[in-house]
Amino acid sequence: MSSDPSETKTRILSAALSLLEGGDVSIRMADVARAAGISRQALYLHYPNRADLLIATAKYIEDVEGMDARLAPSRAATSGLVRLDAYIDAWAGWLPVIHGTAAALLAMLPTDEAAAAAWSDRMRAHREGCEAAVKALAKDGNLTPDYSVRQATDVLWTLLSMHNWETLTQKCGWSHKRYVTATKDMARILLTHGAPSSV
Repeated sequence: MSSDPSETKTRILSAALSLLEGGDVSIRMADVARAAGISRQALYLHYPNRADLLIATAKYIEDVEGMDARLAPSRAATSGLVRLDAYIDAWAGWLPVIHGTAAALLAMLPTDEAAAAAWSDRMRAHREGCEAAVKALAKDGNLTPDYSVRQATDVLWTLLSMHNWETLTQKCGWSHKRYVTATKDMARILLTHGAPSSV
């Protein structure tokens, strides 16, 4: 009796995630197959290359950790300012969850096209979230005239980068609450006509 393909995929993605979270920066298809308890041939039936596997693993994390639920308040926001704050809340809460996996992917980027494809795919999705918040500000007439929508999206995307979060919370010792409050303040100062959210 053959196993359920969806069950096998879950085993594969769970194994790949465990390897990444463990700091494996040379994750190979054979390693994933072994960890999942399947043959390499079976693995390739589901994911024909490492890029597909790593992209699927990144999306799997989002499913397991409820990224859609985290983003729901932002998507349901009735104003641009509320959407901006809610998106920052969601992303700031997400960064600690994916930090270990992201660090492993980032370490692979210079020499690994598959890791680069996976990272690019997820950062493109993040940028779309930033753009949606910026467009909501523009729709309300709250986007500063200093930036176009594209430029404002560039600014917010950069502000919310993992590097900035890592520097402030890991190297500078900021608390999560302080990081979130300061990031919201900076976003409002840079992108809107209004006062910082904490004022």
